[in-house]
Amino acid sequence: MTTPKIELHVHLEGTVRAQTLLDIARRNDMPLPADTVEGLASLYQFTDFEHFIRTWILTTNCLRRAEDFRQIVVDYAQEAASFGVVYMEGIFSPAERVQNGIRWSEMFIGYTEGAVEARERFGVEIRFTPDLYRSMTDFDLAEECARQCVRYADDGIVGMGVGGKEQGLSLLPFRRAAQIVQEAGLGFVPHAGESAGPESIIEALALDPHRIRHGIRAVEDPAVLKEIADRGIVLDVCPVSNLRTKVVKSLEEHPLPQLVAAGIQCSISTDDPAMFDTDLGRDYEAAATLGYTAEQAYAAGVAGALDFAGA
Repeated sequence: MTTPKIELHVHLEGTVRAQTLLDIARRNDMPLPADTVEGLASLYQFTDFEHFIRTWILTTNCLRRAEDFRQIVVDYAQEAASFGVVYMEGIFSPAERVQNGIRWSEMFIGYTEGAVEARERFGVEIRFTPDLYRSMTDFDLAEECARQCVRYADDGIVGMGVGGKEQGLSLLPFRRAAQIVQEAGLGFVPHAGESAGPESIIEALALDPHRIRHGIRAVEDPAVLKEIADRGIVLDVCPVSNLRTKVVKSLEEHPLPQLVAAGIQCSISTDDPAMFDTDLGRDYEAAATLGYTAEQAYAAGVAGALDFAGA
């Protein structure tokens, strides 16, 4: 019997497999560098972060209509259910799409209607934690995104985060956007401590996060490690992603055991499974290799989830 799982850190745009990308691109008359799954193989063979960004842009630019957003939720729910997922918090990046002419409602309605279909067909409860991105400079847009998250809270939006490149890009300009969602009772779940060190986590902690996405470089600063543990903040750890992005050189060197030894609960997730050639089974196997059990991951998922009622 498959162990029940909770996935709290998965970018829905990063779940789009090659066949689905082809289907959506054809439907929206969007050009791709190849017109077969085999031809797109190199697109999905991750080499470095710049390659990831190029693939991300190409994939997300194909997503144009509510039907597209609905489809990627349902497709990934089917995949996640096969690994025993009962609850998931999916990430999507609406501000980027708005800047490319897509309406807020097109995205939010598409994603949230997809969650309804996913529950009915596969029994997976899905909530959403949309992301801003650190390199954005339009903070009015960031705050409007926060207000849209609040607007759709009754439809399954439970929080908001900030992702993207960390180096040299502060979280602090997003303080007001974070406050907007927090004042409405939603969670703030930023990325930090992945490609940048503990200083990135310190900034995140100053914004009173519900969870931290990644956070693995907390092991470089004992004081930061202790604060995370003392505050009971769950870290969303994505082992295979950390290897693909070369944040961690080898699985044996992954800091997950050190985080656990410090008393920190860590959920296990895929991050961008299609782009990183992984799935939840592989990430759980990687965690198990490091001595972290599915039961521990599930308990962390329950502790970190923003709206899970199945504990």
